Formats: sequence, C-alpha cells, structure tokens
Amino acid sequence: MTKHFSAPFLRQIRNEIPLAHLLRNILRHPCKHSENFDRFICPNCMDYNAAINPKTNLGRCFRCAQNFNTIELTMILKQLDFPKAVHFLENFLPGQ
Repeated sequence: MTKHFSAPFLRQIRNEIPLAHLLRNILRHPCKHSENFDRFICPNCMDYNAAINPKTNLGRCFRCAQNFNTIELTMILKQLDFPKAVHFLENFLPGQ
C-alpha cells in the first residue's frame, strides 16, 4: 500500500470530496443543516458546535477550536492511519 502521495493528489482528496457529503453519506456521522451551515458533532469534544465552511471544504469546532479536513475526519471517525484513510477516500473522488 502506497504511503507517499503527491501534493496535487492530496489536495484533490481534501477539496473534491464535499465534507458534508462525506460526513452524512459515507461516514454516517451525525450532522444537520441549519442557519445556512452544515453542522456536525465534533469527534474531539462531542459538542454539536462544529460547522463546515463550504468555500474551503473544512470543518471547525468552535468549542475546542479544532479544524478538520476530509482526511483528518476519516482518520478519526474510522480509526485509520493516514495512508489507509487516503486510500479509503480515493474511492469517493468524482469520476471514480
């Protein structure tokens, strides 16, 4: 299994898989759409005060001040190491 990934490939994984779709439909993590934001339960502090910025495709918990991208959330929620999380996510890239 590849442990080295190109920077463009990692950017593609982080940017082209919508974080809300990943959480809701792939990882099946609790989230909801309210006040024009997709919100989710922070996997660190378990507070429902984390939201997704659709412009950057990043999540942020406003309670514990943790930021998340698609790879980090997959690693945490599926308990995978970095290479396994990337390989898991590549199956969900558009056009795959």
